[in-house]
Amino acid sequence: MREKSVSFVIVAGGSGVRMGGEKKQFMILGGRPLWKWSYDILTHEIADEAILVIPQGSEINYVSESSAVPLKITYGGKERAESVMNGLKEARCDYVMVHDAARPFLSMNLIRSLIDATDESHGAVPVLPVSDALKKIDGVKISCVDRDGLYVTQTPQSFPREKLIKALCDNLKAKDEAEAWLKNGHELRYVEGERLNFKVTWPEDMMISRALTEGITRTGTGYDIHRLVPERKLILGGIEIDSRLGLLGHSDADLLTHSVMDSILGAAGLPDIGNIFPASDEKFRNADSIELLREVMSMVTAEGWYVDFVDAVVQAQVPRLNAYREAITASMKRFFEFNVKFKSAEHIDDCGYGLSMSCWAVSTLRRVKNTC
Repeated sequence: MREKSVSFVIVAGGSGVRMGGEKKQFMILGGRPLWKWSYDILTHEIADEAILVIPQGSEINYVSESSAVPLKITYGGKERAESVMNGLKEARCDYVMVHDAARPFLSMNLIRSLIDATDESHGAVPVLPVSDALKKIDGVKISCVDRDGLYVTQTPQSFPREKLIKALCDNLKAKDEAEAWLKNGHELRYVEGERLNFKVTWPEDMMISRALTEGITRTGTGYDIHRLVPERKLILGGIEIDSRLGLLGHSDADLLTHSVMDSILGAAGLPDIGNIFPASDEKFRNADSIELLREVMSMVTAEGWYVDFVDAVVQAQVPRLNAYREAITASMKRFFEFNVKFKSAEHIDDCGYGLSMSCWAVSTLRRVKNTC
């Protein structure tokens, strides 16, 4: 059993100046924003909570309530130290790890090594020996720098939380947490870093990252249809619709979520929801389809798949649904990028006569290389 309580702070407050103004922490890599690679690796075995520090005005749509470690969101400042301090203020554990969101290829082994090396008196950082020849340029004069004994520092960096807060308060201009820690007279341990744990700083770094994560992309389709009847709630994408008619079904009959689940399962090569959540099983009577979607997401993630995008079309003559588009989209975006359209059935067949509703969905899934 883990002895230390650990908060994991992901610093994603940068402006992306060196990436041409695009905020690199939100750029998509292998179906996920860059910051989420560091979050997804966390488990309860190594961390109790995660804190994501993002720029003011930014929004996060990629966090599911079923994620392994609870995530808090806070906002960064103008300088790194201010952003880190804002993250530390949200942390509640005795120990804290501070990690750059722009280092997506963090490994569990490195995290464990750092936690083991940290105690009440010592912080710990990952380092790598400098491998390139070094030069110093002063104006037009260039001179050599001896690289012997020189190391580059990576993240995450691990410390007792309260001592780190004091060190940063005393050294707000420090380049990283280790510098503030050392300037306050504390002892620092080091572990061997990892070459793959590089920082995405320039556009070329993102090209390298994408080359490392190229994998299989597959598309799946889903379809569902339910009859409209009185005295049933009408639920679409987890949102209750104001309607005198609802959809008939064994569960809550959320045909939009059902179609989405089948499209995701199809792309992953897994059975459809009729086999996974059979109508013959009473435990699924009136089941919340959003909860079933969480189970489906866990299943496909366990198979190594990530959902890139889902597009859906709901066909209905009644009721009018476009006013609910924003709420439904926000509900589904808790899990993945999502788009939905609503189409009239043009008074053709059962949908056109207001007797039923139908839905089609298409999902794109990606299985990325395991780089860690």
